[in-house]
Amino acid sequence: MTDRMTTPSAELQLARFPEDSRDQLRAWDASDEYLLKHLADSDQAFDGTVVVVGDRWGALTTALRAHRPVQITDSFLTREATRTNLARNGADQDSVRLLTTQDPPVERVDVLLVRVPKSLALLEDQLLRLAPAVHEGTVVIGTGMVKEIHTSTLKLFERIIGPTRTSLAEKKARLIFCTPNPGITRPANPWPHSYTLPEGIGPASGRTVVNHAGVFCAERLDIGTRFFLQHLPYEGGAERVVDLGCGNGVVGTAMALARPRAETLFLDESYQAVTSAEATYWANTDDTVEYGKAEFRVGDGLEGIPDASVDLVLNNPPFHSHQATSDATAWRMFTGARRALRPGGELWVVGNRHLGYHVKLRRLFGNSQLVASDAKFVVLKAVKESAES
Repeated sequence: MTDRMTTPSAELQLARFPEDSRDQLRAWDASDEYLLKHLADSDQAFDGTVVVVGDRWGALTTALRAHRPVQITDSFLTREATRTNLARNGADQDSVRLLTTQDPPVERVDVLLVRVPKSLALLEDQLLRLAPAVHEGTVVIGTGMVKEIHTSTLKLFERIIGPTRTSLAEKKARLIFCTPNPGITRPANPWPHSYTLPEGIGPASGRTVVNHAGVFCAERLDIGTRFFLQHLPYEGGAERVVDLGCGNGVVGTAMALARPRAETLFLDESYQAVTSAEATYWANTDDTVEYGKAEFRVGDGLEGIPDASVDLVLNNPPFHSHQATSDATAWRMFTGARRALRPGGELWVVGNRHLGYHVKLRRLFGNSQLVASDAKFVVLKAVKESAES
């Protein structure tokens, strides 16, 4: 859904990505508006390098395009939304520098604007990576909804950048003002983090997981993935397997260990996740076994994957888009899987029982089989029965 955002300098047409006319969620919120209003009211100078971190859908970057900002994001969808929103508002794409969390950080930051992420770990990692580029004169302002800003958030800014205070709340949003302290002693960056998987979960038992900051299950295996690992189709002849929404890659790695001759494709929209998946895969494979090709790709689900080209898709779909609960991502993943699967190919899904994924699978595939269930989770299988995409 495209909607109009009124800023102090212009009225912008903005949308999330991928754009869906049925989606009623906006591409910005009150915290974006609050920050832009503050910058205008304070007559903030934008001399030097302006860096925008954690912009959700490109609203801040698009609004500040005249100042040639650098955007740093972990989200492929955010990058695409930013590109689309810049074009939609007649901006020169070359006026904005788009970086990911995996790119080398900029060497100097004169204005640092941070949209506080849901993940405290991702915020920690980004602040530690950018801190060496911050100087005594750098303007540092964070923004977020009140429910997203906690005491731990403020302590993180204070520990890594310098003295921190907050604004009054406005429309349930709040600003964070941080004064850089050049003499501060910063901790070492603890990311990426590794841990050992428990026993009793199939081929991945006792194996190593590597998690970069912000990726789900940073400290231990979550119970949903554990349940999935206990019921995956380890036996079989699938030649091309996709770990869709791979996260740290433990599911795809488990399948590669069970079916070493199969090709394994790890897909996620998070740059941190795909990097984690690659590290997890290589931490658990060695030269003594001849493995099939492993591919690691950042993108929007199965977009770009040829029709009828894969045999097995494994999926633990997210049901949140930032703070909003939504099944739109799951629906796009299931639809993409049906298109990409060969006739006879299978989609295996794990999810909370109450989400009702079996209904969606029956609508798309005409079938849905319950593989396993417990009090909280179900593992479902859907088979592509026809050659139609």
